[in-house]
Amino acid sequence: MILTWVKSFSRTQEDRKPLFERLMADSYRQAYHMAYRFTSNRTEAEDLLQETYLRAYRFFHRYDESLPFNAWLYRIMTNVHIDSVRVSNRLRTVSMETATADGTQTWELPDEKADFESQMISESLDDTFQRGLKAMTAEFRMAVVLADLEGMSYEEIAAIMDTSVGTVRSRIHRGRKQLRSYLEQEMPNKEWVTR
Repeated sequence: MILTWVKSFSRTQEDRKPLFERLMADSYRQAYHMAYRFTSNRTEAEDLLQETYLRAYRFFHRYDESLPFNAWLYRIMTNVHIDSVRVSNRLRTVSMETATADGTQTWELPDEKADFESQMISESLDDTFQRGLKAMTAEFRMAVVLADLEGMSYEEIAAIMDTSVGTVRSRIHRGRKQLRSYLEQEMPNKEWVTR
């Protein structure tokens, strides 16, 4: 009985593999932008996106094709990001400076100009605004990004973040307030309009 279920499950996964690959290809660009907005770091965004797609593939048998794939994927991404923030708060910081076998010091720094997508995102979002997003509390940042940059409804955000609509409204309000405060501090001579 169990062997039959396992064979049926793996056959179902294989049958749906082309669908997953098509949905992944269609959603990749937007999902990368979302991951970058959550993390404000190219490398972390790539890691977040990779882990999101791995989990999505692992649990693709639970995906209901009648629902939007992006909403399902963003919920997974939100959970992965929250998990990674919790873990990173417990990790110690390690210096980028490392010693090689011969005792010389080296620096491992990414080449920010090598990635076209990072350039495109950084050009489309003002640096000050991006730093403001990064300075926000993680839950507030996610809610604001989903609402203001992705244009999702409160109900969609609540489903993705697995919380109530009231909590979403509160997080968006408080997140916008944090962002406005940061922008006013960084650019005091500019007039900031908020919703």
